Amino acid sequence: MLYPSYLNLYESGELRRRVEEALDRLQRCYMCPRVCGARRIEGEVGECGVGRYALVSSYGPHHGEERVLRGWRGSGTVFFAGCNMRCVYCQNWEISQLRLGSEAPPHLLARVFLRIQDMGCHNLNLVTPSHVVAQFMEALYIAVERGFRLPIVYNTGGYDSISTLRLLDGIVDIYMPDMKYGDSAVAERYSGVKHYWEVATRALKEMHRQVGDLEIGEDGLARRGLLIRHLVLPGDIANSRKVLRFIAREISIHSWVNIMDQYYPAYRALEYPELSYGIARREYDEVVEYARSLGLYRGIPLEYPD
Repeated sequence: MLYPSYLNLYESGELRRRVEEALDRLQRCYMCPRVCGARRIEGEVGECGVGRYALVSSYGPHHGEERVLRGWRGSGTVFFAGCNMRCVYCQNWEISQLRLGSEAPPHLLARVFLRIQDMGCHNLNLVTPSHVVAQFMEALYIAVERGFRLPIVYNTGGYDSISTLRLLDGIVDIYMPDMKYGDSAVAERYSGVKHYWEVATRALKEMHRQVGDLEIGEDGLARRGLLIRHLVLPGDIANSRKVLRFIAREISIHSWVNIMDQYYPAYRALEYPELSYGIARREYDEVVEYARSLGLYRGIPLEYPD
């Protein structure tokens, strides 16, 4: 097993300091770009639907992630309930919007992380963590004291605060943002957030600054770096070409980009006629070809097909 960089922060005392800084952000919450100001440290619920403690919906080995993450033993996913976005087509809406999950104080969440390690998973994959960064860091500190050593994947919708991401510098090994839209007005209509394009592009640049392009070991597993996901929406609602141009020109031509084709109408999508049907194969193929025309070549649609 590789020596995770967060162990250096732990041994120097820096991890403890960052945990305290992260918890301070919950006094009047500004953990994410919503800056809702909720007194979450006192148990008040923020706009994400979560208060002092993280809500865990489920955890365990996941064999449906990208092969570079799942390997042969699975990626150790922890699904956090609640979300700082309101995607009307969310495929996990019971978790994100209904917040189906159990409250996990730090010592319990630390046990979840250690259980993931005991299961033999290749990594700890934090799913929808943007609103519970402080809670994750608090639990990580406890888990490290008890022998936790897995690399960490930050699996996010891309609506992340730069100042919060900087708290994670040297803690997260693999950033996996979903770059959803190339237009902020579209993001506000379908995901209920303001300034998505501006926020997400800055966030991707910060993630790449921290970890660089995705590095793959001889065993085919991701070691460190940025893995970007983009879901193609019907009728080019997501403005996929603008997203891909940004990645190629302002992040890196060597970026690992998973262009996903699994959109289907879920949650409240049927309330929006333009989202009420799946994507055509032609739509998806055109986005893939455009990505290749820009020079992007890693993970599109899969570098290691089954």
